[in-house]
Amino acid sequence: MNASVRLSVSSLRAHKRRFAGTFLAVFLGVAFLAGTLVMGDTLRASFDTMFGNATSGTDAVVRSADAITTSGESQGVRQPVATDLADSLAKVPGVASAEPEIQGAGQLVGKNGKPIGGQGPPTLAGNWITDPKLNPYQLAEGRAPSKSGEVVVNRGAADKGDLKIGDTTTLRTPDPVQVRIVGLATFGGEDGMAQVTFTGMTRADAEKYLTARPGEASSIQVRAGPGVSEKELVDRLTPVLPKGVEAITGQESAQENTDMISSQFLTIFTTFLLVFSGIALLVATFSIHNTFAIVVAQRTRENALLRALGASRRQVTAATLVEATVVAVTASLAGLAGGIGIAAGLQALFPAIGFPFPKGDLVISALSMALPLAVGIVVCLGSALLPAARAGRTAPLAALRETAVDSSGASRTRAVVGAGLAALAIAVTLTGVLVSPSLWLAGLGAVLALVAFVVLGPVASSTAVRVLGSPLDRLRGVTGGLARRNALRSPKRTAATASALMIGVAVVALFTVFGASLKATMDQTVSRSFAGDVAVSTPSFGAGGSGLSPRLAGAVQRLPEVDTAVGLGRGVAEVDGKGRALTVADPTALQRTFDLGRVDGSMSALGTDGIAITRSEAEKQHLTTGDKARLTFTDGKKETFTVRAVYGRSELAGDYVITRAAWAPHRTQDSDTLVAVSFKDGVSTDAGKAAVQKVADAYGNPEVQTRAEYAQSSAGGIDMMLTLVYALLALAVLIALLGIANTLTLAIHERTRELGLLRAVGQTRSQLRAMVRWESVLVAAFGTVGGLALGGFLGWVLVEASDGASDSAFAFAIPPVQLLIVALVGLAAGALAGWRPARRAARLDVLRAIATE
Repeated sequence: MNASVRLSVSSLRAHKRRFAGTFLAVFLGVAFLAGTLVMGDTLRASFDTMFGNATSGTDAVVRSADAITTSGESQGVRQPVATDLADSLAKVPGVASAEPEIQGAGQLVGKNGKPIGGQGPPTLAGNWITDPKLNPYQLAEGRAPSKSGEVVVNRGAADKGDLKIGDTTTLRTPDPVQVRIVGLATFGGEDGMAQVTFTGMTRADAEKYLTARPGEASSIQVRAGPGVSEKELVDRLTPVLPKGVEAITGQESAQENTDMISSQFLTIFTTFLLVFSGIALLVATFSIHNTFAIVVAQRTRENALLRALGASRRQVTAATLVEATVVAVTASLAGLAGGIGIAAGLQALFPAIGFPFPKGDLVISALSMALPLAVGIVVCLGSALLPAARAGRTAPLAALRETAVDSSGASRTRAVVGAGLAALAIAVTLTGVLVSPSLWLAGLGAVLALVAFVVLGPVASSTAVRVLGSPLDRLRGVTGGLARRNALRSPKRTAATASALMIGVAVVALFTVFGASLKATMDQTVSRSFAGDVAVSTPSFGAGGSGLSPRLAGAVQRLPEVDTAVGLGRGVAEVDGKGRALTVADPTALQRTFDLGRVDGSMSALGTDGIAITRSEAEKQHLTTGDKARLTFTDGKKETFTVRAVYGRSELAGDYVITRAAWAPHRTQDSDTLVAVSFKDGVSTDAGKAAVQKVADAYGNPEVQTRAEYAQSSAGGIDMMLTLVYALLALAVLIALLGIANTLTLAIHERTRELGLLRAVGQTRSQLRAMVRWESVLVAAFGTVGGLALGGFLGWVLVEASDGASDSAFAFAIPPVQLLIVALVGLAAGALAGWRPARRAARLDVLRAIATE
């Protein structure tokens, strides 16, 4: 074994450049993985600290015991509690202070007239709690609000909106309220909780604008007296609480808030990054395996001589694995340092791009270091295992032979196995997509398709390179022909080099196709369901924004240009024991402005005790027109509704519709998510839109859009997602390029004598550089074309599987322009990867090259 180690170390010293690409591939993959884990741990710890600091003075929280949770929500909606309960709790022995907390949606308008925040994180408004120990926000500048119209805002929101103390602005609640800023606040020592905004009002204003009725609060914040623990305080409060109200400790409340942030953002965010770390490491696996396979092939005679001199198979195999271990350990350790640097860079970058995270030192746990280190070593050693075993099988007589042309990639066995895998992948995929819709089956088929592509790559590479390279003979003459023949020399090597790029391009193409399909689906949904002329909406997603004033639809309806204006409000209730989102609207106007498909029963007959549901939900709940449904609202009241209409489509109208009169007794902070408007005959879109915009300006200046504009803006989040995806996939593409460059560098070393002879017979340096670059482009073209085909197929699978697993109808779309750009980027990447190897080849000394053995 000592001899194997000495041989490995000597080889590494003599051929440092051979493993430069492998080192970088492992380094980048490990650094990305380590950076993601460190950043996730740091963010969790920072949010824990921030919430702990913000709520350190709150020893107990009194709130409604039950919450109604709909699909996609983690905490749900709770019934309000009476504000005068605070006075009763203040008299309990051991209570130092008790104050109601009233909280709702409220979005500030910045100095430029645009709303602040609302793109995901919530925009909050509430009463300014006078007890500074109970208030999670601390006054940093100015004073607390003392009269109607005065507010305190968190300093982060003020900075973003270019607002300062003394400024007057609009607060959407959603009804616009003119407010004057008298103070700036921090949360747990930070200017804001990430991008969450907060506006603190007087208690009277909060009750007026944020609640349906005076005397209601979201919760009661309680502070214990000296010597009373949180648990003891909860035990003292519980006996005096009314039915349906509970008390939890301040620590439990802070943990719930942290868990909410973790479940709604941090876990999704870090999982998203971990997926791309996995893709980067998968791409690196191909590059690493290819490097060791080429190195072993180039050292055939060297290994054969070792065998002839008495080295055993185990020693030759061990020598190769020791080399892989040295590269793996050094690159992985460097990757850990790089990962810490990435996390520190992201921590500094996010505030610079307007997404501030809580400040705090980097949290470097044992797991976030050990896992990337282990993954890097395993990936590198696993990738080198087969080449090492192949090195050990080298026969001693191979030292007497010239190296043979590699034709193993085009073996009949590989073709049969690959074809079998491809057939199985298609069968499983079609079953999971068309026969029995299943995301698991579709996912298994997608994985099998990827494996089939990799197995069939060497078989297909010869034909693909001939086809893709055929124009080179005409365009580049002898230089192009030589480049094509060089790429054809080793089908397995060409395929392995291209496979890394293929995977990167496939994932890019997958998300590009899926993103285009989502846009097409949204366009199809709006075109099919929305029969109006313009839509009034607020550009927000997630929990952000304040919605639209429920009075806006009525004001627009009174315009002479308007035939129908209907606002779509949102409510929640349990329908026969299950949390469901309700659409609150005028059902008659809804039917005139939206295409609801076939309607059984009468939408206009809902009244105050009727409900309309979609046909799919009616089938799930085993309901039909005339049946009774039991609804439990957030105020705790239970009412029986009669199903008076069953309609076909739910995309924009929702699955359950009740009237505003039915919702009014149970409403909390009322708002609309959309106002759909139809014009009278003869009114042009431009004239009608201008008239609606004038009215909308008085209600917080929401956006008025045509149907096409509304569909486009609804899909705006998709472009943001794709931009992030492309940025993350750049790492995988970079690793693939390193693989191509490394393969070409090793191939140039292998062909040193041949290149010297070409130069001796008249090939110029520029021709030699062009030959190497075109070889690189051909390899990249093969990987890019394969990646586009695989990515397009997987995109179709994802769209069809989503369609089968969802009630909404998904539309499949292929974006030719975007995919053409991906193809051109792939080819340009190939040319870039070949640039340095081409320069090195052109600088070879002709006589030394010819004399090389």
